[in-house]
Amino acid sequence: MSDRGFALRFISGKYQGGEYPLAEEGELVIGRSSELDMVLIEDMVSRKHARISLQQGEISISDLGSTNGTFVNGEKVKRARLKEGDRILIGTSILKLVSVPRAAGAIDAKQAQQHLEKAAAAHEKRSGGRTAVQGRLEEVPLVDLLQLLSTSKKTGAIVIKGYRGGRVHLRTGKVVSAVIDADPTLPPKKALYRMVTWTQGGFEFVPQEGELPPMPSEITEGTEQLIMEAMHQADELARGNVPAPTAAIGIAMPLNPKLRELPPDEIDLVQLVHNYGVVQAVLDRASGSDLEVAQKLGSLIQRGYLRQF
Repeated sequence: MSDRGFALRFISGKYQGGEYPLAEEGELVIGRSSELDMVLIEDMVSRKHARISLQQGEISISDLGSTNGTFVNGEKVKRARLKEGDRILIGTSILKLVSVPRAAGAIDAKQAQQHLEKAAAAHEKRSGGRTAVQGRLEEVPLVDLLQLLSTSKKTGAIVIKGYRGGRVHLRTGKVVSAVIDADPTLPPKKALYRMVTWTQGGFEFVPQEGELPPMPSEITEGTEQLIMEAMHQADELARGNVPAPTAAIGIAMPLNPKLRELPPDEIDLVQLVHNYGVVQAVLDRASGSDLEVAQKLGSLIQRGYLRQF
């Protein structure tokens, strides 16, 4: 038997700082009802919200028909297998599956619940009773934060500070705009997709007093759809099948294919490459998402119109 076990560590929300150890085998039912194994007292948690099962070294989570859903690594799930480092969103709490030294005896569920309640009291004291949502992207990625604020239908702005900064604006839980401080002219959706890939920096959610006024070029897609597309684009860009943002790029010499055979949008890309010569500068100025533009640049290289240096 391994001397390591697992625990659920609360990295955001009312119980932040708390930790609940998991038994080697069995089930753990989470919800608002006082009769359950792990009791989370908050409005966004259903009476019976989710079940964690541990069997033969495998850990899985199942949603129990909750009102606001269960999310794993930013994705809404009915059932999912869990591994170390996975993040679970239940209500307004984000829990992380972590490896811990295995307890000498059986898990005392009552004692574990008392530790959670003490963590909640300590967190309330530290925050002065305010329900501030703040932390670091190293612990709570932006996708988790967006799901949390979407589920709780918050209005305000996520302010990110660090070596990169920006803001994401929400109206009753729906993302309506995003701005990167270093390039405020980027279209909101392109800015949001880039910010989702950020892994460093501090964040704070600043609630909006009253209604959020209309924003320029508001994003119309639903938050969950945006998150899924942002994660897809980040995965595709990370595969390395497209030119890297830092790569130098130029028109192929000699240029054998005919420019007149290109559609207008690709001619525009060739012109941007000629003017700026670096992939990132082209991504910043071209219409379309970073993934769409990078794929078109890759195609133009393959067809002999462009070359990387």
